[in-house]
Amino acid sequence: MDPRHLKILGVPIDLGGAHRGVDMGPSSLRVAGLNAGLKRLGHQVTDLGNVYVPNPHSCDPGHSNARFQKEIAEVCTHVATTVERESRDGSGLIVLGGDHSAAIGSISGTAAGYALRGEKVGLIWIDAHTDMNTPESTPSGNIHGMPVACILGHGPKELTAILGDGPKVEPHNVVCIGIRSVDPTERALVRESGINVFTMREVDEMGARRVMESAIELATQGTAGFHFSFDMDGVDSRIAPGVGTPVDGGLTYRESHLICEMAHDSKKMLAMDMMEVDPVEDVKNTTAILGVDLILSAHGKSIL
Repeated sequence: MDPRHLKILGVPIDLGGAHRGVDMGPSSLRVAGLNAGLKRLGHQVTDLGNVYVPNPHSCDPGHSNARFQKEIAEVCTHVATTVERESRDGSGLIVLGGDHSAAIGSISGTAAGYALRGEKVGLIWIDAHTDMNTPESTPSGNIHGMPVACILGHGPKELTAILGDGPKVEPHNVVCIGIRSVDPTERALVRESGINVFTMREVDEMGARRVMESAIELATQGTAGFHFSFDMDGVDSRIAPGVGTPVDGGLTYRESHLICEMAHDSKKMLAMDMMEVDPVEDVKNTTAILGVDLILSAHGKSIL
């Protein structure tokens, strides 16, 4: 493990989902010992604090098919600008959510930074959901179900054109792992998009090692590396109950750690998100503690 300068950015956003709680995710991860754990691994850690996020009760949700679009776009633009700026010195960024709409900002920031060097980035997306809805397909109007579509250039211009027009990642460099809940209105978008999807059936049949090997290969073809976006609902809800949208039958404890360990060992991880930790739904901060352990595995913690 090579010690790095790591910067932590909190995005206490719950504008993209249907209920409150995930806005406290960054605090719960910090309380679970994230900063100290990274320092024990030898990393230099700078905590950048949290970006400002408006209270949903003080905002007009706007259009029912893309609720709080204006506010989410403003938050994600701030996140993207911060990630791009703070990574210029070679630091690794760890972005703490908040609902997964924040990834529109974090991935846009990573992509913009590498675009300035003439390089592309890939994306490995750990989640129970593909998050490929658009305002035209969404059954809920919740933007946390749209970030992958936005990153690919599909959706409101306010969200697709952050730090530059066009897709932030090429579809063939996007890999989703752990998928087990896709809206009927979303399935055609997923199939037609050209992204790579490993559902839980593929994880069951192939095993987490082969899936992650394939994911790293796909995400790094012609790229500088990959942005690693981890939604805690990708993990089975029996061991990660404190999430925004729990779904049974997800990744096991060891599968989750192996995926993170392999992300680190690839030496191709450019930045990491840890999203959708909801302490309101949690039991004694269990999910945040697991989230911290997974971040540490992705940054060099090993059994021996």
